[in-house]
Amino acid sequence: MLPDIRSPGGGASWSMTSYGSLDAAGTRPGPLPYWGLRVALLALVALALMGVCAGTRLPPETGTLPFSLGERLNYQVSLANGTKVGSATMWIEGPVDVRGTKTLLLKFDSRIRVLLIPAVSRSSSWFDPVRGASLRFFKQERNPLSHHDESVDLFPDSKRWKSVGDSGESTTSAPLDELSFMYFIRTLPMTAGATYSLDRHFDTTRNPVTVSVIRREVIPTPMGELHVVRVEMRVRDPRHYKGEGIIRIHLSDDACRLPVRIESTMPVIGTAILTIASEQSRCQMK
Repeated sequence: MLPDIRSPGGGASWSMTSYGSLDAAGTRPGPLPYWGLRVALLALVALALMGVCAGTRLPPETGTLPFSLGERLNYQVSLANGTKVGSATMWIEGPVDVRGTKTLLLKFDSRIRVLLIPAVSRSSSWFDPVRGASLRFFKQERNPLSHHDESVDLFPDSKRWKSVGDSGESTTSAPLDELSFMYFIRTLPMTAGATYSLDRHFDTTRNPVTVSVIRREVIPTPMGELHVVRVEMRVRDPRHYKGEGIIRIHLSDDACRLPVRIESTMPVIGTAILTIASEQSRCQMK
């Protein structure tokens, strides 16, 4: 394709002519009508937009997971005695590219205040839903007594991880962090009495993580009484527990396995109970 520089008035004309389209007599066909150019340009734009949209989709295999993009869970945070001290949110964004892999961005954010003492905790996990592995983890804790930041890149293929000032090896090619673990257990079969011993934490000193399915229950929540499966997760976390800690989780007894109630230890307040107050998911409990 070359520009045709000839025009009746001798000036330059920038209509494009294909010299591969000369007819048998050697004459050129007339220029492509304006509407034809417009249709061609619109087709090119449409193809480009299709490419962009395809780039933001996750692989179809992720449809089998109990969680999905757009899920958002809002919680009330209370003490063991029932005193309300704050709120928390878990949600899923994305997809986000990490080193060429489309990931779900898992997020957790809590804000509490006890006796005028505030505490904030934020966590993010970049989770590959196809491989079932975390590729990056970030955590930030702030309260008047301490500050803690954690930023880790995980490399499943080479079974290693690296953070600021530290690095190590993993025992698995599908490593998890403490936030992605909360989502991963939702994929396990919820058979009462079953126990799973998992060496999936990227830091080998935090393994094994044991998950036990206790029983099915009905519990009260701000959303009404909900049918749940009670699960206990035993973890090793020197920052929050002396030795081994227990996180009690009540998952909704449906296809989504939403964490309806979470009982764990948090900085400043000790035992905290997160109870679901509202949710946006494909299950829509209420």
